[in-house]
Amino acid sequence: MSSSIFNVLTVAGSDSGGGAGIQADLKAFSALGAYGASVITALTAQNTRGVTAIHAPDAAFVSAQLDAVFDDIRIDAVKIGMLANAPIVRAVVDALRRHRPPRVVLDTVMISKSNHALLAPDAVAALRDELLPLADIVTPNLPEAAALLGVAPAADEAQMVEQGDALRALGAQAVLVKGGHLNAADSPDWLIDAGGSLRLGGTRVPVGNTHGTGCTLSSAIAALWPQRGDLGSAVADAKQYLTAALEASGRLDVGHGVGPVHHFHRWW
Repeated sequence: MSSSIFNVLTVAGSDSGGGAGIQADLKAFSALGAYGASVITALTAQNTRGVTAIHAPDAAFVSAQLDAVFDDIRIDAVKIGMLANAPIVRAVVDALRRHRPPRVVLDTVMISKSNHALLAPDAVAALRDELLPLADIVTPNLPEAAALLGVAPAADEAQMVEQGDALRALGAQAVLVKGGHLNAADSPDWLIDAGGSLRLGGTRVPVGNTHGTGCTLSSAIAALWPQRGDLGSAVADAKQYLTAALEASGRLDVGHGVGPVHHFHRWW
């Protein structure tokens, strides 16, 4: 049976506070008209003020979840987020090689908004060397790009493009270097792919509710890419969606720390 509704899989950690991770991914998929499936790579005890505990399942159980989804459901895009440790990274790598989904969006989740490490040190090399070459697009912020490359974070847009090119040289088909950490009035991102470099300008939204922004943007790209047909349009529309979700975040009253964005701002 054919369907105009695309199926998108998130492979990520659970956020018990609901603002990031699996919960944010599924909200973004739904808000943007895609059906969401999930593979949980970690459980976090988390709220708007921070992460207090992390439990990672056995890599074999992650593999079992992946195979269960792919063996039954047509997956049009995969978004990958928190992977916790090297064995889980390799379980995901093996599954991608077995099942070969048509679009892979890799969000290089390493540190939470509350500065809690979400990726074990030995997993960084596995992510860079084994998973990144399987990604159709990778979406690092400036500290993540720097950590993957072993350099200082980009201080300007020229360095953002240089680091994006360097990440492509490691095997990623495309790189979206996110400029939210720049000391600038706006928040530009750079999309670097085989066709060159594209600047995607963005208004810096002056709100404190930024929990889950990276998860939400990468999930929005994964949800929109099959619908739009081309990556550039999907990324541009995903940025617009996230900006609106940030602007509407004040409608929510969630927690006492860094609050979430409003994924369903168009409806309530």
